[in-house]
Amino acid sequence: MSPSDQGDGDLEMEYPAERGNWTGKLDFLLSCIGYCVGLGNVWRFPYRAYTNGGGAFLVPYFIMLAICGIPIFFMELSLGQFSSLGPLAVWKISPLFKGVGMGTILIVSLVAIYYNMIIAYVLFYLFASLTSNLPWEHCGNWWNTNLCLDHHVIKAGNAAIPFNITNTVSPSEEYWNRYVLHIQGSSGIGDPGRIRWNLCLCLLLSWVIVYLCILKGVKSSGKVVYFTATFPYFILIMLLIRGVTLEGAWIGIKFYLTPQFDHLLSSKVWIEAALQIFYSLGVGFGGLLTFASYNTFHQNIYRDTFIVTLGNAITSILAGFAIFSVLGYMSQELGIPVNQVAKAGPGLAFVVYPQAMTMLPLSPLWSFLFFFMLLTLGLDSQFAFMETIVTAVTDEFPYYLRPKKAFFSAIICIAMYLMGLILTTEGGMYWLVLLDDYSAGFGLMVVVITTCLVVTRVYGMKRFCRDIHMMLGFQPGLYFKACWMFLSPAMMMALLVYNIVKYQPSEYGSYRFPSWAEVLGILMGLFSCLMIPAGMVVAVLREEGTLWERIQQASRPAMDWGPSLEENRTGMYVATLAGSQSPKPLMVHMRKYGGITSYENTAIEVDREIEEEEESMM
Repeated sequence: MSPSDQGDGDLEMEYPAERGNWTGKLDFLLSCIGYCVGLGNVWRFPYRAYTNGGGAFLVPYFIMLAICGIPIFFMELSLGQFSSLGPLAVWKISPLFKGVGMGTILIVSLVAIYYNMIIAYVLFYLFASLTSNLPWEHCGNWWNTNLCLDHHVIKAGNAAIPFNITNTVSPSEEYWNRYVLHIQGSSGIGDPGRIRWNLCLCLLLSWVIVYLCILKGVKSSGKVVYFTATFPYFILIMLLIRGVTLEGAWIGIKFYLTPQFDHLLSSKVWIEAALQIFYSLGVGFGGLLTFASYNTFHQNIYRDTFIVTLGNAITSILAGFAIFSVLGYMSQELGIPVNQVAKAGPGLAFVVYPQAMTMLPLSPLWSFLFFFMLLTLGLDSQFAFMETIVTAVTDEFPYYLRPKKAFFSAIICIAMYLMGLILTTEGGMYWLVLLDDYSAGFGLMVVVITTCLVVTRVYGMKRFCRDIHMMLGFQPGLYFKACWMFLSPAMMMALLVYNIVKYQPSEYGSYRFPSWAEVLGILMGLFSCLMIPAGMVVAVLREEGTLWERIQQASRPAMDWGPSLEENRTGMYVATLAGSQSPKPLMVHMRKYGGITSYENTAIEVDREIEEEEESMM
């Protein structure tokens, strides 16, 4: 049935019904915000700012946001929205590089496995906060050792403490290591020990929550994000107000933001800023492309790009104020410098901040709110990871999988839960650190660099800008073109080289990973990179002719590349869909809606440009 045969009033038929679309105008925007604003904003950005020049760190941070973050973000959204395809099928743009999509899916699958384990830890602490006294407030529990020393003892002893504080451990740290993880039951990564059944059940609950929220694809997850993407801001503001009103809060904020401009002369600070942007925005994981693929063809993703990227940056800065104001209070209470209190990574969320909560009145309430904020922050990102995997595979096999998408999603969740059981053992943290260090390291950078080069060099910058013109009614400016062609790839290559040159073996506390674990981690990263040449071999073998002819043919866009709906296909895309019955989709628009819109004017201009180019070539 051609579009002209459809009912005049049935505007919903504009969308490919079998695939699904966002059901509300804000679904896409809130999903992107929830995806980008995650756990890293709370435990990674504040520490990176503090250790890399304080307030001066914001200079390279925003420069890298402009060079790398915003342009690559916009590129991914454009690819997804233009084609309405997931991270695998989108490589109809150049089938020779379909291995890039395969590498993306491998990376995001590994990340989804361990990311949900972090959500399980958050659930564990959330339930533990439902008590009148937090269990990590004092020593004297069965999991505590003789080294345990709580802050009440330190405060009571004041300056004349008769023992060496450096050889002591806080109750929150022992609760985390010895009770939650029970890490003393494992001698290392090769000795996982027994499964911690409380963690196993928390992981099961986290997967059940994720599955129920993605059950109907973007139609269900798009509604859940109205809560999970906005509620963290209410809690963050509450924690911020509470933090800045604490005695000693200014000490922490001063440590956090005091500009140290001499740091700007160090290349490390610029690389750290670029890394923070790279991972905070979630480029390369396929989530942005997947979300955009469910948009209508003319959604204003140009505006959305700036809203999400700048909003993410502002959220990170606000989170820093909330975290370091409390750490400043903690520093004054303990009588030790802030730099001895602050930690990066999970240690901040599961050791330092829980300890700080025990020093506040109504500590269980603040602890519950903090971990509920982390839960909602984490779930949004996990939704994106799972939607990326499910969408990518169902777009490859639409006839078989789209009608059974809920069942297929359940199979994926069950499989990932079973693979994540190793993380619930006594030595599970060692495996989590290994996955965190290597699953999305240099492999992810190779994927993003390749994507950028293929779109601008192989597919062509002029053609890509023309596609954006078809969607939005205007072409990207010089800023985007310069970043896509030169600045962004150069910066990401510098990141890749830096990561290789400054390579450091993984470690957790004082534990050094054995060489076989390092090799396993490196292979994990290499395997996603090897998907690219493997995909090239498969694509070349499917073509005919000499080797060079096969490579040329595989490099060109597939015949059905372009907008998913016939009425959106103009110029070179006209009548290239299977079963196409309309020689000019523009006429379909006129018959269906009456008159010519601004987008049809754009289509006419693009068609005229193409005709002029063809005439000049002849």
